[in-house]
Amino acid sequence: MTDRHGKDVGERTVPKRGTYIGNDAKPTLRTVAELTGLAVTTVSRALADAPQIALETRQRVRRVAEEIGYFPDRAAQRLRTGRTNVISLVLDPHEEILGYATSMINGITEALRRTTYHLVITPHFSDTPHLDPVRHIMRNRMADGIIFTRTEPSDERVRLLLERDFPFICHGRTELATQHPYVDFDNHAFAYQAARKLIAAGATKLCIILPPERFTFAHHMRHGFMTAVREEGIAFEIPKEVTLDSKSEDIRRVIDDRLSQPDRPDGFICGGEVSALAVMAASYDRGLELGRDVRLVAKQTSGIFDQIRPRTETIYEDLSEAGALMARLLLRRISEQPPVSELQALQTI
Repeated sequence: MTDRHGKDVGERTVPKRGTYIGNDAKPTLRTVAELTGLAVTTVSRALADAPQIALETRQRVRRVAEEIGYFPDRAAQRLRTGRTNVISLVLDPHEEILGYATSMINGITEALRRTTYHLVITPHFSDTPHLDPVRHIMRNRMADGIIFTRTEPSDERVRLLLERDFPFICHGRTELATQHPYVDFDNHAFAYQAARKLIAAGATKLCIILPPERFTFAHHMRHGFMTAVREEGIAFEIPKEVTLDSKSEDIRRVIDDRLSQPDRPDGFICGGEVSALAVMAASYDRGLELGRDVRLVAKQTSGIFDQIRPRTETIYEDLSEAGALMARLLLRRISEQPPVSELQALQTI
């Protein structure tokens, strides 16, 4: 190993966590620099995960810092660099997708765990404008980047963040002319393939429970569904009384009413596990057998359907992977600012 002047100093021995010399002083950047034989500026950039520093050097510096218990002074760091080393996830509470928040948070934190960044959850409640938490974060410079979900075709959050050139990435696409960073699931393919599966299984009339119309993925699902039913010329219906955001009891009640009628659907597509469970409950209450009288394809995001009998046809959306993708792409946006096309990902089936 060479020191900061290029001299060969051999391998340094790193003391165990908390045992560093110096009157029990708190380890600093200079401490890490002395132990690694690197310049303080190099150590600082390595801990910031600067791509200009060799990966091996970054890993060695990070390992030494962890072993001696060094943690950056975030207040001083913010004053010096203007960065908070915080990523904020604006989270909307909704229950139609089981494990949505947990899976996404797990993916984000896994992607951030070996970086200087940590995650802060910023809740957004349905009775407040969805611009409010974004404005609050920007105004108070509470994060270096923002992740948010449930995008709309003309999403005001995307417009604002693009105008202010503030780093962000969203779960879902928009229909804006200006390209932006996103990670999305191919909901068009989900609805199309789900419909094809039901038709192949013998269903003669399909029903799909869509998200609220204000969300972009509702349009993608509708288009995929309509493409499949038009190709086959099969009967279909889309309930207007309920959406994926409706309470499970309301969905069960509406489906129960439809199943009581002679022209009932016999194939259902559910974009969330909660709505699928409501369809299953309504079918059971009507004495209908799943797989024979009623067929179902559900989007699976948790392990719950692995434990349900009879087994139900599902198509899996990996929310943990989506979270990890968003975190990694957002960090690239913050540090490298690559072309927007390199900050877009579509999860396929």
